[in-house]
Amino acid sequence: MRHKFPPSWPTRSFKEVAEVITGTTPLTSHPEYYGGSIPFIGPAELGGVESITQSPKSLSDDGVKQARLLPAEAVLVCCIGATIGKVGFSGTELATNQQINALVCDKDIVFPRYVFHYCRTLESLIRHQGASTTLPLLPKGRFQDIEIPIPTLEEQHRIAEVLDRAEELRSKRREAIAQLDTLIQAIFLEMFGDPVSNPKGWEVRNMDECAERIQIGPFGTQLHEEDYIDNGIPLINPTHIQDGKIFPNTSFSISYEKHQQLSQYHLEADDVILGRRGEMGRCAIVSQNEHGWLCGTGSLFIRQKNALIHPIYLFSILSNQSIKKYLEKVSQGVTMANLNKTIVSQIPVTLPPLELQKEFAHRVKAVEKLKAAHRASLSELDALFASLQHRAFRGEL
Repeated sequence: MRHKFPPSWPTRSFKEVAEVITGTTPLTSHPEYYGGSIPFIGPAELGGVESITQSPKSLSDDGVKQARLLPAEAVLVCCIGATIGKVGFSGTELATNQQINALVCDKDIVFPRYVFHYCRTLESLIRHQGASTTLPLLPKGRFQDIEIPIPTLEEQHRIAEVLDRAEELRSKRREAIAQLDTLIQAIFLEMFGDPVSNPKGWEVRNMDECAERIQIGPFGTQLHEEDYIDNGIPLINPTHIQDGKIFPNTSFSISYEKHQQLSQYHLEADDVILGRRGEMGRCAIVSQNEHGWLCGTGSLFIRQKNALIHPIYLFSILSNQSIKKYLEKVSQGVTMANLNKTIVSQIPVTLPPLELQKEFAHRVKAVEKLKAAHRASLSELDALFASLQHRAFRGEL
């Protein structure tokens, strides 16, 4: 995001308002450097709005001597790799790896939380400036020369407070959606129990006995670069499946003619499409809107026998954590988990009575209706936040 700052706001470079510190990683060949009380932060911990106070990795007192200890209220910005531009805020003393540049602010000039919010507007700029054919990288010299507008400290506090409050509303809405997801899982376990240990003793059949068809997407040799067009018929691969929903990429679609040639891979409403590479259990139910779209090379679909299994129940089985762990164990592939038709055909499926599955589906639909309302509200809050963020650094709040 490029800003048009108010004329009354002077601008200074990051290096003029903060100490810029690049992290470092203590030698992993010295285990005594790790496992202490100081959080050790990598890019994976960035991207949130809450202050960072803990991390999966930590440093010992000896490890801290090999790192660069940062104080609370440092602004952390990833400047190397796939997550370049992601931002975090330290809530305690911590250290970072070499992918992160930290801004330890001069509080007589800038309010750290104001700097944090400003840095969050720079992701696209940092990505653009750090573009590389191999590894995205924004050198420290260029990073510390980025300019930031400097209104009065009072105004900086006010801007940060407004944006923090707006973020708090968005966070609460996201939490509500997450709790509804947890509710669906709880309803499933209450009604049916764990699908792997099967404590309720339901009948168990292999997936191929429950399905009219299990179809893996077309081989790569059946689709060539010239087959892809903009605004054609969508092709659904694992990256297009998120949170149990299908999100097509209109730039990743095929022509009507190619679609007709690949008729055996057409999706139908109520099919369950499952990613067969990478993250296990990534799946979605095909809706009427997606009827006729194409199953991608990295996916497969299951067309269930309606007399045995309800699509919502099947989706819940495949996205269950126990089944995910099962799939991780049986999947093939050295570098990336990979499912084939044989593996999927042999997935054990617990089969409670169909009427009970339908009752579960009815309850899920009620929860999904609530989720849809929360998502709509979150979209409105996202739009409001984007507007506030844009106006904040134009002096229009």
